Amino acid sequence: MSLRAFKTLVAIANHGSFARAGNAVGLTQSAVSLQVKSLEEQFGMPLFDRSRRRPQLTEAGRIVLRRAHEILTLYEGIAGELGGEHALAGRLRLGAIQTALSGVIPDALVVISQTHPRVRVHVSAGMSAELAIFVATGDLDAAVTTEPVRPYPAGLVWTTLFEDRFWLVAPPECAGEIVPDLLTKHPFIRFDSRAWAGRTIERELRRQRLEVREEMVLDSQEVILRMVEKGLGVAVLPLSDMPPGLLCLPFGDPQLARRVVLLEREDRKGGRLATAFGEAISASRLHRHNLLCSA
Repeated sequence: MSLRAFKTLVAIANHGSFARAGNAVGLTQSAVSLQVKSLEEQFGMPLFDRSRRRPQLTEAGRIVLRRAHEILTLYEGIAGELGGEHALAGRLRLGAIQTALSGVIPDALVVISQTHPRVRVHVSAGMSAELAIFVATGDLDAAVTTEPVRPYPAGLVWTTLFEDRFWLVAPPECAGEIVPDLLTKHPFIRFDSRAWAGRTIERELRRQRLEVREEMVLDSQEVILRMVEKGLGVAVLPLSDMPPGLLCLPFGDPQLARRVVLLEREDRKGGRLATAFGEAISASRLHRHNLLCSA
């Protein structure tokens, strides 16, 4: 019996097939089968019903899977406890939305490296909806996303990190125009509605019955701002800081806001490492705020 075998079992349950589980844990499909066989020999009973097209856990398999989750959680917490209360250690698999990657994440990584040098953070980019799935399946320990919008996977909890407000951004030569005219008379650069923030924008446009002339659909806030800077249209974005040189007007009545959260599973798989990273984000934002106030 090995931890790798337990990790493989969890991956099969999360991904629904031996092949996809192999991709997730870095094994061939035949190696995955050998890991399952070793567990079945150890416990003396089948863990999967192989008569079906997709592997289905037997009752014994569900019991072993539940215990595997518990064992892996305990194992991953050992490193953090060995160094004492304040000396965290271990690896945090973190997902993050693009706006966080270009904003708070780099500063938070610096804070973590200084305060907890034995912590390693592996960062993956994605949209909030897909990151939520990866957290729910255990492929990520935690993720920095926008506050979940239904539908979202069950079994998730989140802690608010900070709040962004939604702004209509336009080239400076549009000064003097009101929001409805800016949205209906100029090309509209849409924030991809597959993102939770994009869905929020789309709902508000429908609520206000504003028909926009869509020219582009993009999922990068930085790229959208660049397009607006070039005079190619207007856009609505959630922003932490006002972009210099652009016209920014509140969007929504009242102005819409979104919460950026640290998303985890209910069993808090990220544990103290995820909590420490959330604290690093708060510390880096406070430092940034103090610098702006003193400038």
